[in-house]
Amino acid sequence: MNLALKDIQHNLGRFVLTTIGVGMLLMVVMGMAGIYRGVVEDATLLIDRIGADLWIVQHDTRGPFAEVSRVPTSLVHRARAVPGVTDSREFVYHTIQREREGKPFRLAVLGLSWPDDKGNWIPLVAGRPLAQNHFEMIADVSLGVRLGERLTLGKETYRVVGITRNMIGSGGDGIAFFTAADAEAIQFDASGEAVRLERSARTNRGLRSELVTKQPALIEQASKPSGELPAIARLQISAVMVRVAHGTSAAQVATTISGWSDVSVHTREEQAEFLLKGSVDKARRQLGLFRVLLTLIAAIIMALILYTLTLEKIHSIALLQLIGARKPVILGLILQQALLLGFGGYAIAYLLGQQMFPLFPRRVIVTGDDLLQLAVIVLAISVASSILGIWKALLVQPNEALG
Repeated sequence: MNLALKDIQHNLGRFVLTTIGVGMLLMVVMGMAGIYRGVVEDATLLIDRIGADLWIVQHDTRGPFAEVSRVPTSLVHRARAVPGVTDSREFVYHTIQREREGKPFRLAVLGLSWPDDKGNWIPLVAGRPLAQNHFEMIADVSLGVRLGERLTLGKETYRVVGITRNMIGSGGDGIAFFTAADAEAIQFDASGEAVRLERSARTNRGLRSELVTKQPALIEQASKPSGELPAIARLQISAVMVRVAHGTSAAQVATTISGWSDVSVHTREEQAEFLLKGSVDKARRQLGLFRVLLTLIAAIIMALILYTLTLEKIHSIALLQLIGARKPVILGLILQQALLLGFGGYAIAYLLGQQMFPLFPRRVIVTGDDLLQLAVIVLAISVASSILGIWKALLVQPNEALG
């Protein structure tokens, strides 16, 4: 006869409710670990998926994921001319917030270097990659858009031709993929009145210029769009991605490019490090601290629960000693209940997590290693928390059964 199971059957309702409570607490611990991994995964997702060996960014900056970076488009061709470089592509990345169906609509905009990059590397769950230079987009499923839906961003309307999954920016926003030209048009969009005022200001500055006095025909150019004026540079991009030829040292190519005084160059590993030790570092540390605190709280709560259950069985434990029950039998009663409580709660935490974690606003990634680690922690907590109940059981005297 197993005394632990008999005692649980005698107080089944209370034990089940207690186990559910412990399970929900362990689910939060499990979720914290998953959110932590999700933050790290989202932060380095694009860097890993794009697969660039080097990132050329604005001088003395840490790249487009850590801070604002602006470099000229011509840098793509300069990088391609460096010995050892097989491919160089423009990279445009920024976050926007609009309103959709009466709710805030945030998305990370990523520009693909058309026509070299049509998004074939993006894992699609529906649709196709980009097929033309303008007015098409690929969206992450977390944005809630539908295949074939048309979205108006700026002055243009874009059709969703592909749906991807788990393509999330470092800020937790779903990524929408456009061509680089469309991404720049969205980023630098200006209202018609703002364009008119800029052209008017340009004309006024020209009228005050001595050059216009000598060449009056120049003032006619002021009313043209900025992109048609030769003196005004094209819109700038965020960075240039470089791939190094097989067998060529990326460090050697980086040394060559770092000699250019107008840019900085970073490896893929450095970009990931800038993210993990920069914009997401505080979030990672805070989540880690919460996980430790929740684990300690779970241990304290389980210890108090087992201590309370032991106090309620003081008379029964004394009676067992009075009839000659050995101490290992009594101690096994408490330890077995602690293990059943802990691993019952662990099973509930896992089952609830499978249903709840996909509903979280940020991605929750629970790996097999995390589950094994939590199982070991639950085992340690169950054994440690039973010590308080065992200590109290050892103090019980047989004559208390006669009181």
